[in-house]
Amino acid sequence: MSNVTLSADVLAQLAKYDTPTVCNVIELFDVRPRNVGYMNDSIRCCFPKLPPMVGFALTSTFRSMAPPRSADVYGSLSDQVERFAELPGPPVLVFQDLDEPTTSATFGEVMCTIYKNFGSAGLITSGAGRDLDQVAVLDYPVFTNGTICSHGYCHIPQINVPVTVGGVSIDPGVLLHGDVNGVTTIPVEIASEIPDACQELMAAEQVVLDYCRGTGITAQGLAAARKECGDLINKLAAQLKRS
Repeated sequence: MSNVTLSADVLAQLAKYDTPTVCNVIELFDVRPRNVGYMNDSIRCCFPKLPPMVGFALTSTFRSMAPPRSADVYGSLSDQVERFAELPGPPVLVFQDLDEPTTSATFGEVMCTIYKNFGSAGLITSGAGRDLDQVAVLDYPVFTNGTICSHGYCHIPQINVPVTVGGVSIDPGVLLHGDVNGVTTIPVEIASEIPDACQELMAAEQVVLDYCRGTGITAQGLAAARKECGDLINKLAAQLKRS
């Protein structure tokens, strides 16, 4: 877990921008390859109309194919909630379902109600969910690989261990941003600079959008608008790399 501390205001500012814009800005910093750090299309947003989710990963593994050794199927829920305080901001529950194929739902109404009311910003699972109508009422973002009606023998073998979800290795405490478009990790070292950069990037892209929405557009005019946009983005990228 990084020693960088982010204020609540920075997290709120990050939540104002969609995940693709955040991904585009991360690329401009050139701190990681462009094809890593975001989850693949196996992870889908269950409630597309909710605003972006921003928070820090509390990771767990999950099984439901066979009964747990402990008699208390939900015993680890309290352990998870107790560890919320270890994170530098709102927790996002991140589950790796270890069963192949997925046997049953990772979460339902009760779990999501507990998590949300203890301060969680959302939940991601490589497995399935259920009670979606009831969870929708909570305005609690959840991301899954599908929906299954039963919870089987659900239990949580491990908490705060590295997990792999959506093709991405997620360490405990990683900063996450997700919306209808998917989920990305954010390098915490650059997180505080991303909101302002998002605003500048959107202004640059607006040059092309405004041109295309105007009258009398031509291929030559489009080329000029794209060049102006590209110049603004290149200037922004140079500033971000220097910082």
